[in-house]
Amino acid sequence: MTTEQTPATEEDSGPRPRRLTYAAALAALEGLALVVGGVWMLAEGLAGSPHDRGSAVTGGITLIVLALLPLLAARGLLKRKSWSRGPAVITQIMALPVAYNLLQADSVAIPAGIALAVVAVASLVLLVNPATTQALGIKGPGRAQDGGR
Repeated sequence: MTTEQTPATEEDSGPRPRRLTYAAALAALEGLALVVGGVWMLAEGLAGSPHDRGSAVTGGITLIVLALLPLLAARGLLKRKSWSRGPAVITQIMALPVAYNLLQADSVAIPAGIALAVVAVASLVLLVNPATTQALGIKGPGRAQDGGR
């Protein structure tokens, strides 16, 4: 046994800000939506009669693999890991062109585009919020040596 104390983790430094929890929830929601879409495409490709079975299976597997990014980011945000903000922001930036393309469609995809755009913008706002940044232990440019600020 050693007499060294375990250093305090970020989780011990107070309650998690609600903004951080909301950002994690939105990232997880996007990840789950990608999993559901991927499983649906995969099932259609394997059991249904798609126009191109290979493309449907490939698309389904791709969506399931892409779901890992927001799901891992959401888990990291909940655990207050500073690395998790990068993948979460990238996910939202990637979602914006998808939302734009859905909004350009003349179909039932328009409400999905609106929902995706709202979630992506709200997530970005939550992720760059000063309370979220501080809770993740991220310092701004030029503040690496400023211990107290």
